[in-house]
Amino acid sequence: MRIAMIGTGYVGLVSGACFADFGHRVTCVDTDAGKIAALNRGEIPIFEPGLDDLVATSVKAGRLDFTTDLAGPVGEADAVFIAVGTPSRRGDGHADLTYVHAAARDIAKALQGFTVVVTKSTVPVGTGDEVERIIRETNPKADVAVASNPEFLREGAAIRDFKHPDRIVVGTSDERARKVMGEVYRPLYLNQAPIMYTERRTAELIKYAANAFLATKITFINEMADLSEKVGADVQEVARGIGLDNRIGTKFLNAGPGFGGSCFPKDTRALVKTALDHDVPLRIVEAVLAVNDNRKRAMARKVSAALGGNLRGKTVGLLGLTFKPDTDDMREAPSIPLVTGLLDLGAKVRAYDPEGMEQAKSELPDIAYCDNAYEAAKGADALVIVTEWVQFRALDLSRLKREMAQPVMVDLRNIYRREEMEALGFTYESVGRGRV
Repeated sequence: MRIAMIGTGYVGLVSGACFADFGHRVTCVDTDAGKIAALNRGEIPIFEPGLDDLVATSVKAGRLDFTTDLAGPVGEADAVFIAVGTPSRRGDGHADLTYVHAAARDIAKALQGFTVVVTKSTVPVGTGDEVERIIRETNPKADVAVASNPEFLREGAAIRDFKHPDRIVVGTSDERARKVMGEVYRPLYLNQAPIMYTERRTAELIKYAANAFLATKITFINEMADLSEKVGADVQEVARGIGLDNRIGTKFLNAGPGFGGSCFPKDTRALVKTALDHDVPLRIVEAVLAVNDNRKRAMARKVSAALGGNLRGKTVGLLGLTFKPDTDDMREAPSIPLVTGLLDLGAKVRAYDPEGMEQAKSELPDIAYCDNAYEAAKGADALVIVTEWVQFRALDLSRLKREMAQPVMVDLRNIYRREEMEALGFTYESVGRGRV
């Protein structure tokens, strides 16, 4: 199959590389000439484990290429995927569909023969209808079917998620489109990945509903963590105790500083806006957003409390800046409100992240960036674990203690055990592991 992928961001690049690895002929298109030039030089603009090798292999085999020219690849394509950004719109939090609509207009002008146009970007319910309207208005003669095929990729595990998905959701009522999409995903039949065909609007809502539910699980266990601290319970044992119930499951029950990233905050806000537009308020999802925002701001106060309630003139070291490990993504990372809060309270901040520091510098210009965890700890009155990178799971704790001005650790990811830390002479605070 010939595939055109419009957009070379996280979703577009990973999806395009994986489709090419399946054996399809894929062209990734982007309006950013600098990004395309970098990709043609073999430079990958995002950090995703294994992606550089996957891209290089498919480029070498002639199955994957990159261009700013949309017309040629779209004209030859059996399927055109729209994988452009849908950031939160200023003012109301709704998804900004400017890039999606622009892509639809450009695609319409280049269509030749029957083509399936697929929205891969996360878009509100009804976006497929608008994409189809734009295409037919721009090119009334176009022989086209518009489908929805939402992505369910986790940053840091995206390639595995693409090749071994829990399900593939395809929203279309067009039989020709179903046949094309079946061929696109035929290589995954060997992995017994179920393809769920549904109506287009249903597919669009599935994506938002899934992310909102996962965000709710995270927020729920975070509130249980707060209660655990007050009553002397251990939230990790609470999570395990409820997670072993297969109706609940163990995933997304790790207490921490709140969720961030490119999906959960943006998508829950967009879902709330869609619901309000249809006079169906989603009170649970609204509460999830409010609780999560408050939680991220509260983390600075947690660090302050560990140092007696006064951060003026104190130095705080941070381990991890990205919203999760195995990515360089800083979008809505809990570290951002944490750093802002620490600076507001008068602290100096030193930080280290294995992959995210270049991206962090534009978001957090007023802190010192370090080359490793021990440099971040040097002279620190408190050390805060913000992101659970594997590099932070087996630190030389004795060395850390020697580097620090005060041996105070605030572990926002519950990596270490209180009894071990206290035996080494640390003042240790974690999340949701209280004692009476």
